[in-house]
Amino acid sequence: MASNVDDLGQIERRRSWRRRWLRAAVALLVAYLLVVLAMSIFEESLIFFPSVYPEGAWQPPGLKFEDAWFEADDGTRLHGWFVPAAEDPPRAAVLFAHGNAGNLSDRADIVGTFANRFGASTLIFDYRGYGRSSGQPSEAGVVADARAARRWLAQRAGVAERDVVLVGESIGGAVMVDLAAADGARGMILENTFGSLPEVAAFHYPWLPIRLLMRSRFDSAAKIGNYHGPLLQFHGEADTIVPLESARRLFDAANEPKRLLIVPGGDHNDPRTPAYYAAVDHFLRELPGVPVPEPNKKRGD
Repeated sequence: MASNVDDLGQIERRRSWRRRWLRAAVALLVAYLLVVLAMSIFEESLIFFPSVYPEGAWQPPGLKFEDAWFEADDGTRLHGWFVPAAEDPPRAAVLFAHGNAGNLSDRADIVGTFANRFGASTLIFDYRGYGRSSGQPSEAGVVADARAARRWLAQRAGVAERDVVLVGESIGGAVMVDLAAADGARGMILENTFGSLPEVAAFHYPWLPIRLLMRSRFDSAAKIGNYHGPLLQFHGEADTIVPLESARRLFDAANEPKRLLIVPGGDHNDPRTPAYYAAVDHFLRELPGVPVPEPNKKRGD
């Protein structure tokens, strides 16, 4: 009789453990699905990290710029800084697209470098929702913003839109690839840019079905083959945000002439190196075509 009681006790304990494991598994599954749902709902908030005016350094010492105001095709009002070239005539007209955090005021040094050291008339702009630009960022929106910025720069600098040199850092590189693939460019410089956004997200969240769920794609590797022009690409060897493998995939998909410079030990947000400045200077000097002097008269708002 005692043996039967013991057996029943063991059976009940096993059933109790099964029920506990089942409840735990269900709880984990529900939590997992909630995380997936939340990341899907708030996707754009996890991609774009804008700083809104007056956040930032809006009066950078030593930088002479013009405020540029223009509109995207959907009417969104956008803002940028135009920095005239130190050379006459300018070596190039450069459109600079920054990364997904901060705003244009955080990039005063590099914009000044393009204008003063490299002799390029340069426009840096803020995507919708960044800095003094209105609206909310999205993949389609920021690409439309870049297209409007290029149009403003081409008119201000007196060049065709296809003769603008496109420069982008991180997600800004993906934006520039979209423009170059669709419309061409005199040249393109990419810094720490990825092959596609889902592959970067999958690198950081390998336990989520990111590649299937993400609406924002920025699939630069699929687009860059439509660009036929000079490419200079930089990437940090130890980039912890965008893995080097993603940058290599983008580079492999690009047409010649192209050059990839890997920064030894470089991480995503490390300062630019002397090798960077030397390579950019050489790249701009070797670009095909003759730069056109910018008009003396400023373009109105």
